[in-house]
Amino acid sequence: MAAAQETSSRPWLTRDVLSISLSAGFADLGYQGVMAAFPLFLVLVLHAPVWAFGLAMALSYGGGALFAAWGGRTGDRIGHRRTAILGNSLIPLLSLTGLFALPVAAVSFLCAGWWARNFRSPSRRAMLVEATADQHRSAAFGFLHGVDVAGGIFAAVYVTLLITAKVAWSWVFLVSLLPLAASTLMLTRARTGRAPDPEVSPPPPPPLAPARQSALRNLLWATAVYGFSSYSTGFPVLTAAIKTGSLIGGLLAFFVLQVVSSLTGLFLGGSFGQTLISRFQHLSVYGYGSAAVGSVLLAVGYGSNQPTWLVFLGVAIIGFALAVIETLEPTLVSTLNRAGMAGRGFGALTAYRSVGLLAANVVLGVLYSVGADYSYGYAALLAALAAVLILTGLPALRREASLLT
Repeated sequence: MAAAQETSSRPWLTRDVLSISLSAGFADLGYQGVMAAFPLFLVLVLHAPVWAFGLAMALSYGGGALFAAWGGRTGDRIGHRRTAILGNSLIPLLSLTGLFALPVAAVSFLCAGWWARNFRSPSRRAMLVEATADQHRSAAFGFLHGVDVAGGIFAAVYVTLLITAKVAWSWVFLVSLLPLAASTLMLTRARTGRAPDPEVSPPPPPPLAPARQSALRNLLWATAVYGFSSYSTGFPVLTAAIKTGSLIGGLLAFFVLQVVSSLTGLFLGGSFGQTLISRFQHLSVYGYGSAAVGSVLLAVGYGSNQPTWLVFLGVAIIGFALAVIETLEPTLVSTLNRAGMAGRGFGALTAYRSVGLLAANVVLGVLYSVGADYSYGYAALLAALAAVLILTGLPALRREASLLT
């Protein structure tokens, strides 16, 4: 009991939390530069159709679902630190994307790097859980998301500068190798997530109480439904680029989304509910609900007679929603899941989302070819449905609150 109290009272921003978060920041500084440039490279430089970009994202996210589930289980078995470092070290495969003039080759390397990212993500989250107490969990995940996305902000800046300077596209992508190497180095500094002692057999985790099972199942289904509405940031980038008639306009949209998302995670992460009930409520309203509103604004703002600022307002709201979702989903999974199975829980969370993303990006790509308003309208409808799905489970949670705290 004394050890537990000591853990609960320690400052949450420890060396491990900082190392894991900085690793995430450097990772985004690398691969978000690739993700920002990729839709412009594929569609506007290699002249592939927009649906091909949607298919590329679907393959990345859909395949990533399998790798996330695999990575989570692997981490529980051999140690999350080892698994996270292995996956992180393979992300630079996507830095080679710009070396190819054939769309299929470019897409292949992008997918390989993204699958490696998904393989390491559950273990990285499990390492953060091990490094923090439950009452500090949302603050820690908010900080992780804020630093993570801050890397994306600087990625948007350097990609914009490189494209403006007319640097060869191959180098626009290869620059990401440096921060990705730094990301892996920072991850090696974290001490949590060590492999379990093979000579010590831990007792089997107790079964989840019915209320926890119901709450976790409800969360995963809502995550999947939201996944069907969740599109790659490349779509808003393309929308803004087309609306403004400029590549820089598209990159500015990416920059706005990242800035809003990062600041939200850094400064508001710890305020998204301190109880299980309030965390579910905030996820529904401020997370999925805000995502629906942002998509509606993108659909309306894309119209030829509508002001451009509507598009950027929609992008900003989506950035806010993303920070809420990325903070509260893993926080809730870490609270509801059984001890010793964090990797499987986070693997399931990523997998449920990725399955939805597979379909979402295909559907968005096809609908976008018909009209951007159709694609964003579809996304708004599904995000709103996810918000409602979360709310329908709250009465049962209130009835059994004593089992969930």
